Amino acid sequence: MLAVALFGFAGFAILCLSMEKHHKDLLKAAPSAARLRSLRIGGWLLLLVALWLAVNHSGWAMGLVELFAVLMAGVTLWVFLLPYKPRLLLGALAISLVLGPVLVVLPSA
Repeated sequence: MLAVALFGFAGFAILCLSMEKHHKDLLKAAPSAARLRSLRIGGWLLLLVALWLAVNHSGWAMGLVELFAVLMAGVTLWVFLLPYKPRLLLGALAISLVLGPVLVVLPSA
């Protein structure tokens, strides 16, 4: 389930970066329309991967419940830390983009 949480957090974080205001605030650069579009597509793809992992792990009924629980936790973390520690969130995004796929390919014990 940690991989689901990491992919969900990364998906919402990238969707947040696909908004022009947050992109300028966090990355200190004006984004192009193509970059915003690619960030939006990437964010939704990461959320779809999180959905697939959750359903594959626990089935449709409990997988959706677990997915929305970890998504709400990740979004809550993002919303409350964005005004105070935005650079910390970018680090968390980088870690989740690296650690999420690693957890998927590791065999579960």
